[in-house]
Amino acid sequence: MISVVSATPQPSGTVTLVFTDIEGSTRLLDRIGPDAYRTVLTEHHAAVRDAFGRHAGYEVHAEGDEFFYAFPTASEAALAVQEALAALDGGPIRIRVGMHTGEPLVDGSKYLGLDVHRAARIMSAAHGGQVLLSRATRGLLDDGFPVRDLGEFRLKDLSAPQRLFQLGAGDFPQPRTLQRTNLPVSPTEFLGRERELADVVGQLRAGARLLTLTGPGGTGKTRLALQAAAETADDFPDGAWWVALAELRDPGTVLRHAARTLDVLEQPDRPLEDVLAETLGGKRMLLVLDNAEHLLPDAAAAIATLRDLDGPTVVVTSRERLQLSGEQVYRVPQLTPVDGLALFSARAAALDPAFDGNDAVAELCSRLDNLPLAIELAAARTTVLRPDQILERLSDRLDLLRGARDADPRQQTLRATIEWSFDGLSPEERDLACHFAVFAGGATLEAVEGVCGGDIDTLASLVDKSLLRHDGDRFWMLETIREYGTDQLLDGRLEDVIERHGAFFERFAAAGELGLRGPDGAMWLDLVEQELPNLREAMARALERGAGARALGIAAPLGRYWHARGASREGRRWLERALATGQLDDEARARGCLVAGGLAFFQGDMAPAEVALAEAADAARSAGEVFLEAQACAHLVWVAEERGNPTLGLAPLERSRALLSQLTDKWERSEVLLRLSGARSDDRDGRLTEDVVALKREIGDVIATSDSLNNVGWEALTRGDAAHAAAFLEEALAIARELRDTFRMTLAIGNLAHLAVMEKRYTEAVELSRECLLLCIAAGDKRGGEEVLLSLSAAVAGLDRDELSVQLDAIHRAVAADAGIVDDPMLVERLEPLISLARTRVGPERVSVLEKEIAAPSMELALELLDGSNLG
Repeated sequence: MISVVSATPQPSGTVTLVFTDIEGSTRLLDRIGPDAYRTVLTEHHAAVRDAFGRHAGYEVHAEGDEFFYAFPTASEAALAVQEALAALDGGPIRIRVGMHTGEPLVDGSKYLGLDVHRAARIMSAAHGGQVLLSRATRGLLDDGFPVRDLGEFRLKDLSAPQRLFQLGAGDFPQPRTLQRTNLPVSPTEFLGRERELADVVGQLRAGARLLTLTGPGGTGKTRLALQAAAETADDFPDGAWWVALAELRDPGTVLRHAARTLDVLEQPDRPLEDVLAETLGGKRMLLVLDNAEHLLPDAAAAIATLRDLDGPTVVVTSRERLQLSGEQVYRVPQLTPVDGLALFSARAAALDPAFDGNDAVAELCSRLDNLPLAIELAAARTTVLRPDQILERLSDRLDLLRGARDADPRQQTLRATIEWSFDGLSPEERDLACHFAVFAGGATLEAVEGVCGGDIDTLASLVDKSLLRHDGDRFWMLETIREYGTDQLLDGRLEDVIERHGAFFERFAAAGELGLRGPDGAMWLDLVEQELPNLREAMARALERGAGARALGIAAPLGRYWHARGASREGRRWLERALATGQLDDEARARGCLVAGGLAFFQGDMAPAEVALAEAADAARSAGEVFLEAQACAHLVWVAEERGNPTLGLAPLERSRALLSQLTDKWERSEVLLRLSGARSDDRDGRLTEDVVALKREIGDVIATSDSLNNVGWEALTRGDAAHAAAFLEEALAIARELRDTFRMTLAIGNLAHLAVMEKRYTEAVELSRECLLLCIAAGDKRGGEEVLLSLSAAVAGLDRDELSVQLDAIHRAVAADAGIVDDPMLVERLEPLISLARTRVGPERVSVLEKEIAAPSMELALELLDGSNLG
């Protein structure tokens, strides 16, 4: 990132950009030593900053021996540079300078865009003591500045040749630009990829003899290889040469084609290998062999011949590695989101200088996997479509995004690019690649074997060919390739593979339900999260095909996951959609309604929770499912208490107790007891809650152990037993943090905030309340959000313990109604006793803020209550 260290106002609009660095700084350091170098470097910094500062220079970036400045006019920039060079004249330091004038994008304190890159490239072409100018800067300088026209040169950005000018009359060698090369000129600038470019350049400069850049079509292998060749051109005095292999179909012609490219004449009486060895031996040159994949494996022998020549360095781009000894492989990744956005914006702006991106551009690039080819093709459509319109049409992207008429035929569309990658696959490889497209977010080896029937050797081959990628224990595929693979299965095989995928992940969900009940709950939460894209895909496909039972068979077993990872809203949506299909037996409906009702309850939506749980109890009774009915009835007791009408819970309480006596399975009994203990209808001394803790510990149900500890802690808190409350709640929180269970973290932290208020630890109560509120907002937990805001208000008011013990019970009853802070403007009125107490403690100014935020229509606004000077 470029950071500003200048006090000069930042110029905008038409700006002259100046880059400088020290020629041969490493050699100078070796020659004069570290101490002397530090002295002259300090003098250099002072000279540049003094001269540039006198002429309105804005220091954008300074690092080591480099400076980046911006000036409001070209004349001021030229005067500043002349004065800096004069100040350094006669000393050991010689700086090289590049100047370019344009209209760079201003992003806060930074400058972005092609003009910045152009100025840096111009500087890199200069020699020590030399100042190079672009045509744009030259055109803004009057005749008072001595300027020489040096001619056109190819800069290392591989764009069209640029005309360079020199400020001053000194004599210097030819600018350091590309000369001995046939590297193709790109019509556009190379953007981003700093890390990848540094990696590839580093491997070439470290002595790699054979470097293969791999990746699927459209990843940008060729562009990266060409840019790396341009960057290292000075390291290869005999030139950097591009050998295009895409037009070849016969692997036996590779050496002949390379020879023709390098102007090596064949001799009819000698093997071409010998002629190449004699002609190229000892030559320090770089050979870039582009698009080798379709000629492998036979072409590998020809490439090995070039590798073995004494002199040249060989770079190959291919969708798969060559599998040659001494080969170094660099897998080219997608662009970063920042680079993808910059690439799209630059390409679109080249078509329409008035282009102004919006939030849809970032989403569009993400949907296109930040794949350079995909982004460039999408940007080309901005002449007729806005980015948000392109985004809306992404379902048809493989046909929508067409390249220019003069593009390589296999890059006319993304489909053509991906088809090129699929050409030459064996039937087994092609089938597996197409079948793999059924997965979303990748797959484990077990899933690939279970759904696709693929074997490890075929998988490995597809990884080598860059159609699949392998990270850790998962295989994955770029989304654009997935879509192409899916299209290839539209002959009837698609339904079969979708059925196998759905069945596999329904079994996975069932296994997950059991796993989430036991000691490996943390592992299973992570496993479910990892497979969530596949689980979503399986549910969506099931619903599209009217298979509500399958969708419910995936969504309902994941109830604990939906709770734990702040995904209650999503879980409810899947359950409600599946239940709405109506194609369910009573047992399935009971399970689905039970989980949906529990999720709604803990989100604070009591009315839908009551409806769903009542339906669960009725369906379970019809199906003869004793455990499901007992659990639903126990939860209805809790709902009645939370809604402020505990008498409505008496009938379900008696029914749940009666059913409990019929249960023999320990886990089922523990679940019903957990619900009953949470309701607290007849457990004021905490005996039942502590029994549930012991039972859950015995079973090894780690997730529910945290629940039961929270219940015990709350009971101790309401009895005023602070010591026991703290012990139970801190253990509950420790378990929840280990699980990364945001729901149970919220419960424990909220209760600890109440406890801190009771003990007059108001600062700690505020900190706990803030953490809890953020978790509630993220999870859409209105019920928890209400309670933590009330705890926070108590902390602000500074209630003493006796007052608080009374107020806690009143507050709890007040928020038991289904209306909450999000949609209840009467909450302040219900809290008037608390507000009145606050007025006597903290003064009217803070209380007015408190009233405003508690009554706000959005919980997010309440965050302001936690910041600044509003709190004591």
